[in-house]
Amino acid sequence: MALRYRRILLKLSGEALMGEKKSPGIDESILDTYARQIREIQDMGVQIGIVIGGGNIFRGLSGMKSGFDRVSGDYMGMLATVINGLALQTFITQAGGKARMLTAIEMLPVAERYSKNLAGELFEKGYAVIFTFGTGNPFFTTDTAAALRAVETEAEVILKGTRVDGVYTADPEKDPLAVKFNEITFDEAYNRGLKIMDLTAFTMCRENNVPILVFDINVPGNLKRVIEGEKVGTIIRN
Repeated sequence: MALRYRRILLKLSGEALMGEKKSPGIDESILDTYARQIREIQDMGVQIGIVIGGGNIFRGLSGMKSGFDRVSGDYMGMLATVINGLALQTFITQAGGKARMLTAIEMLPVAERYSKNLAGELFEKGYAVIFTFGTGNPFFTTDTAAALRAVETEAEVILKGTRVDGVYTADPEKDPLAVKFNEITFDEAYNRGLKIMDLTAFTMCRENNVPILVFDINVPGNLKRVIEGEKVGTIIRN
């Protein structure tokens, strides 16, 4: 079967890793589900970059309310993405896949430092490449890190895996009259004030013509359906 995408950037939220847990941490069953879906498309020959958030452990902006300054809070959040990245790398390997984590700053022996060339070499060798520690700078979100890595590595699309099956006119968990979009342009999404990614990331994708596809990754097999070109989720593009 022909594949819709050959190289992707998968964006996962840290909060999603909490699953049904009420306290911060990682739900191993959720992580296993994600790892198996990633392994499934690896076997199809898809080159996979992954950016994962750290909100299940620590969020910089939330930390400010507790007394942390923004820079310290953001670095703590970026360190949280490294913990999640190591966990995802482990579970992908246990699922029979190949994964390597790269960090935005020097962090040996935990992982090698990110470079476009190293990421490209790993893609060609069949590794899922997990990009952690955000952009390496405070004041930028992991959404922006995902947009940056997608542009740098020439990904065809950012697949934003969420717990919602696409983009709606309003929050479908709060508004029963919310209507889902199958497709929407960057400009229309901006004009409607839809919160898809933060504005820096959104603008970077728009200016570099990188589409964003929002889908429910908690439905087993959805990632494969997206790769095969089925109409899953909502796509945002120019």
